[in-house]
Amino acid sequence: MTVGQEQIAGATADRARPYLPIAEHGLIGDLHTVALVGTDGTIDWCCLPGVDSPSVFAAILDADRGGYFRIAPEDGSTQVKQLYLPSTNVLLTRLFGSAGVVEVVDFMPVAAEAGHVSVIIRQVRAVKGEVPLVVEVTPRFDYGRERPAIHLTDGGARFGSSAMELGLRSPVELEADDDAVHGRLQLAPGERASFVLSAADSVGEWDESAVGDAFDATVRYWRRWIGKSTYRGRWREMVHRSALTLKLLTYRPTGAIVAAATMGLPETLGGERNWDYRYTWMRDAAFSLYALLRLGFTDEAEGFMAWLVDRFSDGASRNGAATATGPLQIMYGIDGRADLPEETLDHLEGYRGSAPVRLGNAASKQLQLDIYGELIDSVYLFNKHTPIHHEAWVNIARLADWVCEHWDQPDEGIWETRGGRQRFTYSRLMCWVAIERAIRIARQRGLPGDEERWRAARDAIYRRIIERCWSDSRQAFVQHEGSEVLDASVLLMPLVKFVAGDDPRWLSTLDAITEELVSDGLVYRYDPGASPDGLQGSEGTFSICSFWWVEALTRAGRLDEAQLAFEKMLTYANHVGLYSEEIGPLGEALGNFPQAFTHLALISCAFNLDRALG
Repeated sequence: MTVGQEQIAGATADRARPYLPIAEHGLIGDLHTVALVGTDGTIDWCCLPGVDSPSVFAAILDADRGGYFRIAPEDGSTQVKQLYLPSTNVLLTRLFGSAGVVEVVDFMPVAAEAGHVSVIIRQVRAVKGEVPLVVEVTPRFDYGRERPAIHLTDGGARFGSSAMELGLRSPVELEADDDAVHGRLQLAPGERASFVLSAADSVGEWDESAVGDAFDATVRYWRRWIGKSTYRGRWREMVHRSALTLKLLTYRPTGAIVAAATMGLPETLGGERNWDYRYTWMRDAAFSLYALLRLGFTDEAEGFMAWLVDRFSDGASRNGAATATGPLQIMYGIDGRADLPEETLDHLEGYRGSAPVRLGNAASKQLQLDIYGELIDSVYLFNKHTPIHHEAWVNIARLADWVCEHWDQPDEGIWETRGGRQRFTYSRLMCWVAIERAIRIARQRGLPGDEERWRAARDAIYRRIIERCWSDSRQAFVQHEGSEVLDASVLLMPLVKFVAGDDPRWLSTLDAITEELVSDGLVYRYDPGASPDGLQGSEGTFSICSFWWVEALTRAGRLDEAQLAFEKMLTYANHVGLYSEEIGPLGEALGNFPQAFTHLALISCAFNLDRALG
């Protein structure tokens, strides 16, 4: 299914069905925060004022306690079709009732930075007949821990808490109870009415004329932005939807890109693998910059690079202090903060009973050596576009020196395992990348650095991987030294130019991974039964690994197989082109949604497969 194609989602507006499938959501945002809009007309996830702020609506994590903003046919007998307006992040949900058709247009204006206040606009448009609608707004502040004080106003309502206030403009008279405000709306064909929810208590300026102007400006913004793309390949529609999604996941004040829009969505229904992904991972850096630069989005690449420079400048200043995580953390808040303590929100039942719901992320204190490779690789890529400054190079050289001293340590690895440290192959691989790319930058620019030391460390890491991370019995590179377990992360070996795509050792590794970890084109990270990771339960296939596998097939010259696998993977996007973190055994979306890493991998995969196909 192509992006923008309408799909009957089979959902109803009956809240007796409390949890929509994760895939039955679209995403809107304003480059500060985002909201999930379900195919049943309900916003069931939104955090204000920032994407990693406490939630205002979180019914996706607890249907009773989380809070939501619902617009739905009164009789509950609706089929829906949901799509994005072409080349925008403006979402259109069409509700087909027994007596007519209405549309709900959801968007968030992308306003100027000065004095920015996030606003959600829900414009209802009657198309055919008359469909009586119910409107229910029930915010729950601070992840459902605080019920708001409600005050009806002339033309709307205010919701107050100890931390913030929301203002609601309503075109219909509202009634309030202890939990929510309610209203009823019925429009004749051609009529429009708009609800405006603002992260401030004043919404008086939002009349229908202002809403219309904001709609036009928002559509223009997104079309002008995606119009800068230089991609003209075979999969332009999916690549552009991925780019638009990445832009939604960008926090404009700092340029950071969050890993996902949500927290707590399960990797297995009923399981405990429920993480908070509303932060920026250092390992996303190289993938993000690669994707943005490939598509011609140089402003976004420069913004993200500025965020990275601040992080590795901070990290380099810690170089003399021994810490458990090294000079850098693996992730940071969108504002650059390093303290991300993890707690469980035990008052929330979790999506379809998947508890605990975790807030914050304890993995931020793990040692994951691969991030140094991804960071310096991102600088290497960016340096091809814009030469880096002296201070940035000084700090990079310090980080390269640190890697030379510490690459041999065991760590928790890319998958953030909680079962103890190992000497992971992927961590060694990316330490090799860190030093190899530092050498390249120094040579290309004539910059100073201890190249003799770097070359010695680079070569030692290379020999270590070849000698200790290769299994003669498996005829494959394995998960970690002394292991016989396969791991999809080694699929990046040819992508980072550690091995040639047609190297005999690599081809046998690719065959082994294909046989053991691939199921109809979908790729598992590893087998938790064979390699315990400290957590209970299993998980679905990991979407980014599926795209890595396609790229590995491409570099091995198996283009027919790669193109078919890529086309299959495209069918696992939801009806508006969004991907979750994982895909379950029946093709269902699992994990946090949508996930930036997956969309980054899609862009890279499409670009390289296009080039290989010619």
